[in-house]
Amino acid sequence: MTTLLAFLVTLGVLITIHEYGHYRVARACGVKVLKFSVGFGKTLWSRTDRHGTEFAVSWLPLGGYVRMLDEREAPVPEALRAQAFNTQPVSRRMAIVAAGPAANLLLAVLLYAGIAWNGMQEFAPVIAQPPAGSIAEQAGLHSGQQIVSAQVGSAAEAEPVLSLQRLQWTVLQAAMDEQDVQLQVREQQGGDTRTLILPLAEAGLGKAEPQDLQRIGLGAPWMAPVVGEIVPGKAAERAGLRQGDTVLSVDDTRIRDAMQLRMLIRDNAAGQVQRWQLRRDDQLLEIELSPDSTLDGEQRVGQIGAYLGAPPAISTIRLGPLEGLAYGIERTWDVSLFSLRMMGRMITGQASLQNISGPLSIAEFAGRSAQAGITSFLGFLALVSVSLGVLNLLPVPMLDGGHLMYYLWESVTGKPVSEAWIMRLQQAGMLLLLGLMGLALFNDLSRWMT
Repeated sequence: MTTLLAFLVTLGVLITIHEYGHYRVARACGVKVLKFSVGFGKTLWSRTDRHGTEFAVSWLPLGGYVRMLDEREAPVPEALRAQAFNTQPVSRRMAIVAAGPAANLLLAVLLYAGIAWNGMQEFAPVIAQPPAGSIAEQAGLHSGQQIVSAQVGSAAEAEPVLSLQRLQWTVLQAAMDEQDVQLQVREQQGGDTRTLILPLAEAGLGKAEPQDLQRIGLGAPWMAPVVGEIVPGKAAERAGLRQGDTVLSVDDTRIRDAMQLRMLIRDNAAGQVQRWQLRRDDQLLEIELSPDSTLDGEQRVGQIGAYLGAPPAISTIRLGPLEGLAYGIERTWDVSLFSLRMMGRMITGQASLQNISGPLSIAEFAGRSAQAGITSFLGFLALVSVSLGVLNLLPVPMLDGGHLMYYLWESVTGKPVSEAWIMRLQQAGMLLLLGLMGLALFNDLSRWMT
């Protein structure tokens, strides 16, 4: 129920803001708006204001539209001709069309700024043990190190790392650009920093596959190897583990964090007996534990039936009014550029088409972010708003960017695009959008079935 509600709120807010952008600028340009609809199909609710605009909510919430007075759609009385969309100068038509995507981008700026003003709860930049064989592990990174700063490629100077999420964003962009990252790291016990290099230039991560962050090895925050809630009847309870126990070693391996411990358990699919050394209150204990073997998809893994890991350290980053607004603009710009680069790479075959997500994935992530809290949901809303704004600005017929392309042609040549050409381009655009929708739905179903 939470997922469905969060999905409907996401669609409702983003569609309403997008169409309100068109509506507001159309009114400012003196164009008469006949209908403002959130959704398509049969009208569920409507009201008409004093300007004669019908505001409606329709039953299919996968879009919306603003219908304006236009001679191309119906005869317009001579007295109202100056209020028709098609009689406006090309600059006004372009402004009205661009206002929808611009409204989505402005919403993202305000959402990101609001999050920064309220305070961003992010993981401290202290890393868990990187998976064996990952790029981070091979570079010498290990559990408990704090990442102090990161310098990408030939950048003039290193940027301070304020949180793990920001480090991941920096590293992913560097991987797409095939640039190495120089990290300044500090050991958990403190002391001087040292320099390590993430060799991403030759790592072959330019295709931006969904599993790239796992291959890099910087996906999890550091968590102390403390035993949490225990499932009755499972291996942990049978071995005598208790909530609050701190795991010091497994066999002859010193345990640095919860992620390392989880991997040791998971890799023991055969259920071999392990010797665990624990600290319980002020006592040192040893127990023998044999993980249960279970299927995870098509792979057999070990499980013990207990939550492992103390809550990770959290950094609260709160910015002032101007700094927060600057952050909102910068974040929206960065995400917009990232989205455009990803689209370009997918078109040229440099990035996987698996990155395209459809309504099922959006609904799933909407539900997850809503359950994580209001800040997480607002961040998700901002991300989707940027994506919607950027997508609609693409020069694809049927989208706002396609109409801007027509008007740009008209402003350069002094002649509008012919109706015949508009028809052909609209048909091509429709086929392209249907193909993208089909691919997105296929990707969604593939993720659900695996």
